[in-house]
Amino acid sequence: MEITEVRVKLMENSDDRLQAFCSVTFDDCFVVRDLKIIEGSSGPFVAMPSRKMTVHCPRCHCKNHSRAAYCNQCGEQQQDTGVHNDDSRGKLYADIAHPINAECREMIQARVIQQYHVELEYRDQKPSGSFQRQDTVVDEPATVQGPHQGIPQEVAESPLESDDGFVQKDSF
Repeated sequence: MEITEVRVKLMENSDDRLQAFCSVTFDDCFVVRDLKIIEGSSGPFVAMPSRKMTVHCPRCHCKNHSRAAYCNQCGEQQQDTGVHNDDSRGKLYADIAHPINAECREMIQARVIQQYHVELEYRDQKPSGSFQRQDTVVDEPATVQGPHQGIPQEVAESPLESDDGFVQKDSF
């Protein structure tokens, strides 16, 4: 198995521990999205995509997070689900996708952190303003196909204005 692509989207407010989101493509055929790069006490690390665990209320069957004491919909007191982690609290998040062994986890983490540092360097070298790198550069505006064929996309999609400055809707 080979990692063929890593995309990193840096967070604008890097004061938080969450530094970036990323996606990893394996063998040009399988992608895992929403990995998180988090600033830990010993440097950045990769957190796998996860979802909040939910349980259904026995009274109204509304979904509530697994540690909720009461139902968000009807107010019924919730029962203990029995799913606990090491500190005896209910498990709040579950991984959606994760590596099975340490070797795979280290491979993913090394590639993601490497690309994260590349993106940080690119952002720091770029002048102020938007720092998110674009993968493709368009030299010419895209032209529209169909009834507006040959017209630049910005012109074809711009709203119509009347003499009084209000936007009019097309009457097609």
